[in-house]
Amino acid sequence: MTHQVRIGVVGAGLMGADHVSRITHRIVGAEVTAIVEPDTERGSAVAAETGARVFPRVEDALDAGLVDAVLVATPGRFHEQVLLPALDAGLPVLCEKPLTPDSASALRILEREQQLDRPHIQVGFMRRFDREYAELRELIASKDAGELLMLRCVHRNPSVPDSYTQQMLINDSVVHEFDVAPWLAGAAVRSVEVRHPRRNGRSPRHLREPILVLFELENDVLVDVEMNVSVGFGYQVATQAVFENGLARIGEPRGLQQWRDGSFRVADHTSFATRFADAYDTQLQRWVDAVRAGVLVDGPSAWDGYLVALACEAGVIALEQGDRIAVASPDRPAFYRT
Repeated sequence: MTHQVRIGVVGAGLMGADHVSRITHRIVGAEVTAIVEPDTERGSAVAAETGARVFPRVEDALDAGLVDAVLVATPGRFHEQVLLPALDAGLPVLCEKPLTPDSASALRILEREQQLDRPHIQVGFMRRFDREYAELRELIASKDAGELLMLRCVHRNPSVPDSYTQQMLINDSVVHEFDVAPWLAGAAVRSVEVRHPRRNGRSPRHLREPILVLFELENDVLVDVEMNVSVGFGYQVATQAVFENGLARIGEPRGLQQWRDGSFRVADHTSFATRFADAYDTQLQRWVDAVRAGVLVDGPSAWDGYLVALACEAGVIALEQGDRIAVASPDRPAFYRT
């Protein structure tokens, strides 16, 4: 493909608007030509800086012939109804996490995609494109510090809106660790357990948190995740890797450090938008480059999204029942082997 990739962005909310701005101002080789948003006022506001046409349905944008690729940025419960028409049209897709909210619908997407000549869907697990995560993965693979034994993860939010539910601790937050920890360690999730420490009095009344999520990988690496959405002070995503011969740590605050008035200070992030800004840019640029090269996918596939859906389902059961829940481990189809 020699011309600009014409992208149809589905969803004009916070994430969709952020991607439209990113494509327009920072990504090379692509342009937003269509925005799919049933709220036409919101869609028009986001389209104003691009000149893109606004459509109420993805089918309308596809029928208009204005789109070479689709970026899905709607809530997960709407993904299937966008992904299927895009696959029917044979278009490459970058789909924000999750692939779909459950393994049954994710499996339907896999079955439809495998009717094509090659994978067309890339799932937006952007942590794989973060420089520090990539460096940690290289260290693990090199075995310079010996074998990896454990991953100690923290995922903290300053606060969450009232619309954030108990299950979202798993499906909207730990979902990222269910992707990136297996990617780092080179093995799938085998089991999940959730433990509840003392409840944070700052938490919304309908939430019981923080939680500690423990999951085993098939190579016996143990992962623990502190999921904490009411810390107040900032947004933190960090990982400590425990090796036979040492430790490695990523995700620490960076920037100006101050020693003043008997204290030490360094600014921390307040949202994912700044913590992973570079990762989002890298992810989207590499996807556009893959589309232009005819490769279509350069990152997590729909199969990876399916495995995460299985882990999330086990995680929700563990969250609600307190048991150690086994995670299904299906064989990867040849279609998704690279």
